Order: sequence, then C-alpha cells, then structure tokens
Amino acid sequence: MTNEPLQTPLFEWHAAHDGRMVDFAGWSMPVQYRSIVAEHQATRTAVGLFDISHMGRLRFDGTKAPDFLNWLVTRRVIKLRQGLIRYALVTNPQGGILDDVLVYHLAGVDGASRWMMVVNAGNRAKILTWIGKVLDADAGVQCTDLTLATAMIAVQGPAAIGLASPLLGVDLSAFRYYSGQIVQWNGHAVIVSRTGYTGEEGCELIVPAEIAAELWERILADGRSVGAVPVGLGARDTLRLEAAMPLYGHELNESMHPYQAGLDFAVQLKNHEFIGRDALVMAKADPSWPRRVGLRVDGRRVARAHAPVLADDQVIGEVTSGTFSPTLQQSIAMAYVPFEFSTAGTPVRVDIRGRQYAARVVELPFYSRLS
Repeated sequence: MTNEPLQTPLFEWHAAHDGRMVDFAGWSMPVQYRSIVAEHQATRTAVGLFDISHMGRLRFDGTKAPDFLNWLVTRRVIKLRQGLIRYALVTNPQGGILDDVLVYHLAGVDGASRWMMVVNAGNRAKILTWIGKVLDADAGVQCTDLTLATAMIAVQGPAAIGLASPLLGVDLSAFRYYSGQIVQWNGHAVIVSRTGYTGEEGCELIVPAEIAAELWERILADGRSVGAVPVGLGARDTLRLEAAMPLYGHELNESMHPYQAGLDFAVQLKNHEFIGRDALVMAKADPSWPRRVGLRVDGRRVARAHAPVLADDQVIGEVTSGTFSPTLQQSIAMAYVPFEFSTAGTPVRVDIRGRQYAARVVELPFYSRLS
C-alpha cells in the first residue's frame, strides 16, 4: 500500500510544462504554471484550461437509478429531462452537507438515459461509502466509479465557447447553462457540459483517459490565437472565490446545512423525499444559525481561513476563504457570522495575524460576468 498521490492522465504534461505540482485531495495537481494572477486574468479575459480530473465521476445504471438519485440528493431529479444537469447536495439525516454535486441526465448514442454524478475530489471515497450504505442491494441500481478511467477538463473564459465549439463539432452557444451532450471526438465519446467553477462562460469535458493529453494539446493549440493558457489550482481558487462559489471543507461541511450556506435554491422540500429532509424542514424555520456572507476587507492583507471576525471587540465568527482579488484589486473573504450581522453594509473587523482590519459585509457574489 502506498500513500503516493494519484496522478491524472495529464500528469506528465503538467510536469513537462513547468507545472508546480502539489498534493491536493490525494492527487498530484498543478497549483500554477506562470503565476496565479496571470492565469486568473487570462481566464477572465480570454481562456483558461484546467485539469479537473481529480473530481469524482460516478455512473448510475439500472431502471431505478433516477429514483435512487432523487432520494439521495436535495433537489428533484426524477423528472430531469435528458440533456440537463442539476446542482444539488448530498445531506446526512441531520441535514449536514456531505458534498455538493452535479447530477447529469444525458442521452446515449442509442437514445437511452445515462445518469452520472460528479463529486468533489476529497469526498469521492466518502460518497462511495455513503452510497454503499444507503443503496439497497436489491434496488436494481449499480454505481460505477469512472474516475480513474476518465479525465475531466474545464475550458473557461469569455472566448471559451468560441474555441471549444468547432473543435467538438457542436454549437455550445446554443446550450443552456447546466446542460450537456455526448459528442464524438476522434472516434471517442466525450461528455460536454455548460458548467464551470470560475464565474465565466465555458464548458467542462469528460473524456476517456487515453485521449486526454491529445485533446488538451489540441485545445491549447487551437486557442493560442485567443490567448488560451493552462491554469492551476491557485487561480481556480481565486476565480471561484470572486464568484462566491463555495468550496467543500471551507464553506461547506457536515456540520453545516444548506440554508446557512445560502444554498436555499439547492433544496426542494415540496413533494420531494430525500435523506435529511425532516432535519432541513426544521432548519429552514430557525433563523439563529450563522450565515455565509461576503466581506470586503480594508487594505491588501489576505484574511485566510479561520481568521476571527469581530464586532464590538467580540469574536462573532470566522473567515472560511479569503484572497486578494486580482479582478477587483481588493481583499475579499467569505465568512460565517450570526444572522444579526449578515446584512450587507454591516461593519465588522477581521483579525489577520493579530492585527485587526476594518471590513464590511457585502452581497455575494463579489464578481459576476454580467456586472
């Protein structure tokens, strides 16, 4: 048995192109190539190419697969039309968040339904164990882990759709957000979806592991004229933080429920039975829980995770993620604070390594492509 991190199908490419590799959620991943800021700005202005093969990819087969997924997650997927993807949560009986996931309902080449779920890298083993625990052996549903047999690539930025569409032979501008399709590329089935984790236009591709490097290099070659660059985990984090997208282990964990995280839209209580529903009915009616908020912090110092948030010299909460925003040129953070301090405009202070900095609560997201 080895404790060595797993390698994605693009590991050798990253190593050969000056990717600075780090162990992330049990995978050897590039944190950056040039600089985090340069890669961030390239994604906001042109195209960033991300290896996200560390994300877990699970396939569900059997006639009862949609019924099981509908019971497993917090949003109704039982009647999800083919070609659509739904963001949802997996919760425990207490309503705590086990993971935030994407549920795919696609049409195979034969027109038959294909059900998949993408889970966070660090939660793949936990979710597989959870599925094994709650899935009745006689339910007629099979869950297959496709993670090691496939790769996942994100193409993100204002020029991403124009770059990926001719390459994949499909007009992605006609796709609605959170939709997908199985297409053919060089004789291989590729799942393409209008999804992403950057707050930008773009798509994500799930491909057989054996063609990942070829497709990756082709995207970069075709995208050279529009400024496409490979991007590591460092810029992926600053991009998602500007877009106020929660990160499991920071804004989400098993002790938090969806309503305090601001994920009300991802829970459907009406006419929907799922694991944790009863607890979430009670949680929704209770305003006393701390809430996720955005903070703009004075100065350029970064408020890292666990930095205390104060009001009237009393600690009222803590930062979950923080960065200096390359887009806004402002120190920003997300934090959990009591409900009475969660209104936009509320002044607070953040303790950064023993020194307090003025901050104020702001509406999320910090950045939107429409703003």
